Amino acid sequence: MAKYDQYFLMKPEDVIEYVKDQLDVFDPDADLECKEIGDGNLNYVFRVWDRKSSKSLIVKQSGNTARISDEFKVSIDRNRIETEALILEGRLAPGLVPKVYKYDPVMNCCVMEDLSDHQIMRGALIKHEKFPLFADHITTFMVNTLLLTSDVVMDHKEKKDLARRFGVPDLCEITEDLVYTEPFNDYKGRNRVFPPNLEWVKQNIYADRELLFEVSKLKFDFMTRAQALIHGDLHTGSIFVRPDSTKVIDPEFAYFGPMGYDTGNVVANLLFAWANADATIADEAERADYTGWLEKTVIDVVDLFRAKFLRAWDEHITEILARTPGFKEWYLETVMEDTAGVAGLELCRRIIGLAQVKDITSIADPDKRVRAERVCLTTAKEYIKNRRRFQTGADYVAPFKRALEEYPR
Repeated sequence: MAKYDQYFLMKPEDVIEYVKDQLDVFDPDADLECKEIGDGNLNYVFRVWDRKSSKSLIVKQSGNTARISDEFKVSIDRNRIETEALILEGRLAPGLVPKVYKYDPVMNCCVMEDLSDHQIMRGALIKHEKFPLFADHITTFMVNTLLLTSDVVMDHKEKKDLARRFGVPDLCEITEDLVYTEPFNDYKGRNRVFPPNLEWVKQNIYADRELLFEVSKLKFDFMTRAQALIHGDLHTGSIFVRPDSTKVIDPEFAYFGPMGYDTGNVVANLLFAWANADATIADEAERADYTGWLEKTVIDVVDLFRAKFLRAWDEHITEILARTPGFKEWYLETVMEDTAGVAGLELCRRIIGLAQVKDITSIADPDKRVRAERVCLTTAKEYIKNRRRFQTGADYVAPFKRALEEYPR
């Protein structure tokens, strides 16, 4: 017991001992095994299972530096934030996040449900698998977790108290740098631009003053607008899927910010999958079928979110002035505007910046990768510069389809 009275970074053998000492999940004679399974940028994730039974669980521990780079010194308090966010999200959107069994503030670890019967969505999309219920599931998650933690619904004092519990300055700084700054101004020299696209990026991103002006607006909006409790990192690498199930994980960047930060991330990462499929599926009919499903999914995510948002508004609203005729429509318009802006930021930062995505980096043919990146970046510029124009699902897919035509095979 005393071994776990002081923080240290655990190895698999320590995790087995920890689970036996600290939890009452496995039988006393359980034959436990442990394997590190995480490949994320920040944390250490272990799967523990009993070879005698079907029982298993996940232990996730925070280190005091980011695995992506030792330059990032990050607070280990993020594990508390993730745990509290998962518990709250589980209450607001039941069945769409893993169950939490234990949080240990000393060891800075969280023990939670094992989702090994699911797969990470990004990898599944790269394998060109379809998930017909995803749009319905993810829009329910976003509407319930975003609208219900906003001033429209939540008691204002409760919201302010909750906001003080979320938001680690170290993690906010990572977002401000990696999402809102460095992809447009490589002032720290950490960007990882694909060499054949370097000159294109310099001319079309770094030197575009109108783009930088609009990005500056978005950055200060993120830093100053505590609209709702956002997941803060809602990409396809933070989502587990099965054909019949969707589970959102990793809300350690949870923070009170603009709702569009989450919705924009989902849209952008579906477009990365679309770019990958367009570049890597050789058979024309197969490619058309899969990219058609992705197009429909993007449209459904936007349009279902809008419809559910308006219904939930009418059902849950508590703020008296938010009942003013026309206000909910205006409010939703601003969320969709933010969605477009953040989708553009995500498309840029995952291609230009430090933390990239396999949807793009796994495209083996250099010419096809160059095209895929330019399609995404051209779409991103349209989203950021003209974000007020993007309100419906059809609006969101149109610039991506135009960019595919602009850069022929």
